[in-house]
Amino acid sequence: MALKARALYNFQSENKEEISIQENEELVIFSENSLDGWLQGQNSRGETGLFPASYVEILRSRSGSSYTDCSSSPAGSPRHDSFYTATPNPSISYQGSFEDDDDDDWDDWDDACTVVEEPRSAPGTNGHPSPNLQYPTAYGHHQHTGYRPKPALERQDSMSSSKRGSVVGRNLNRFSCFVRSGVEAFILGDVPLMSKIAEVYCIEMGSKGPQWRANPHPFICSVEDPTKQTKFKGIKSYISYKLTPSNINSPVYRRYKHFDWLYNRLLHKFTVISVPHLPEKQATGRFEEDFIEKRKRRLILWMDHMTSHPVLSQYEGFQHFLCCRDEKQWKLGKRRAEKDEMVGASFLLTIQIPTEHQDLQDVEDRVDTFKAFSKKMEDSVLQLTNVASELVRKHVGGFRKEFQKLGNAFQAISHSFYMDPPYSSDALNNAISHTGKTYETVGEMFAEQPNNDLFLMLDTLSLYQGLLSNFPDIIHLQKGAFAKVKESQRMSDEGRMDQEEADGIRKRCRVVGFALQAEMNHFHERRVADFKRMMQSYLKQQIIFYQRVSQQLEKTLRMYDNL
Repeated sequence: MALKARALYNFQSENKEEISIQENEELVIFSENSLDGWLQGQNSRGETGLFPASYVEILRSRSGSSYTDCSSSPAGSPRHDSFYTATPNPSISYQGSFEDDDDDDWDDWDDACTVVEEPRSAPGTNGHPSPNLQYPTAYGHHQHTGYRPKPALERQDSMSSSKRGSVVGRNLNRFSCFVRSGVEAFILGDVPLMSKIAEVYCIEMGSKGPQWRANPHPFICSVEDPTKQTKFKGIKSYISYKLTPSNINSPVYRRYKHFDWLYNRLLHKFTVISVPHLPEKQATGRFEEDFIEKRKRRLILWMDHMTSHPVLSQYEGFQHFLCCRDEKQWKLGKRRAEKDEMVGASFLLTIQIPTEHQDLQDVEDRVDTFKAFSKKMEDSVLQLTNVASELVRKHVGGFRKEFQKLGNAFQAISHSFYMDPPYSSDALNNAISHTGKTYETVGEMFAEQPNNDLFLMLDTLSLYQGLLSNFPDIIHLQKGAFAKVKESQRMSDEGRMDQEEADGIRKRCRVVGFALQAEMNHFHERRVADFKRMMQSYLKQQIIFYQRVSQQLEKTLRMYDNL
């Protein structure tokens, strides 16, 4: 039975089985049962094909369902918060770790263990849990040392608003990422303190504001040699990538599903960090050479961003992913990462901030400036992506065909000159014929050129589309924290909350604010380096390309000199 749906994000098709969709476009879904994270349907232009399930939400009538099925972000990877328990919903399609070559067991990783030993739920933007969550009182962690309930300030996900009266203006949107991420609980002091916190991430004041303290042991990691391998006597096929971290210089071999597992853990743990998205999955043609090469290029960029991030690069799960070669040790480390308690809101307990005072209004103004910047940059990145994609199509199709037509026309002229032999000039005929062949060669050069410049540009733009799409939710966390500070101060001024309580909320809001500013600074630092490299590479390759075209034409021109 066909269902109506709405596109949450833009998606550009890359093969004939897929169709493009635009944000807010109305769609028709033929079946809500996804095939490895892909749905089949029809867009508003009447085109039929596949698109990612995580890019759309299915619109349900109130009589048929009590909620709208909200799909996940472009990342399409589950994220779970230990403060919540999920109620599985069979009607929701999960993109997660599913792919045609990835639906078997975990091979030498852990055959007896699931990918994530927690209830699966469809994620929201930047990986926050989905709306089908139930919220236990005080998040079910009373047993931890240092827990103290904060009843004075009403929670946005209030399940007992009738008991609290109208002390504070209520926001009943319990599906807000501020609530779902657990950051609201952290701000209100409801996140239990741990007796021992082994990991610490420090923020320092730099020349442009708060910044993450650099990794004391920086490293890079290469991604090479994608190789098709088989198992079960050839029944299952997959691509293996060779990873070589510079700090140990010893390679490990990982499949895409292993990258996906790591990505799930990153989203699960780092609430206020913009985790780079993995390259998108593809429903068909996964073993085609072009797709394998494209995925490798984008995994290289992803790995570069991971190793350059001061926090993500130090994550124990990431180090385990890169370095572990022993099967037994791998299983132990994998389970340890999946049982990590310092995730989500608890991750904020691991952050140490500077003692310097920051006016919260100044921080809010800075965040608003970045919000406007990131929205404008996201729009311009999408614009450049569309222009570059169209240029690729012209290189591969239109330009090549036009130069082939020109070459054929020159050769037709040459052949016609042979029709009257007494007046025929072999040298001229050969030169014109060669000119035609030269333009056919130039056409082929145009068709191949995107491999050298435009594809690399599109890879970088795709990475930044993912990074930028994370920030609205992260900024929303900070906005929610600001709102709680203002509410608590007003309640304190009215004598309905202890000043000590309000000061605690303000202090915890500073942690979220410093973390967001550090992430903003890291983003700008990487942006400058990445776009400088992207533009330099593009212009250099353009110069080389047109020099090669010029050499072909000059060589042909010399054939006319001695006629």
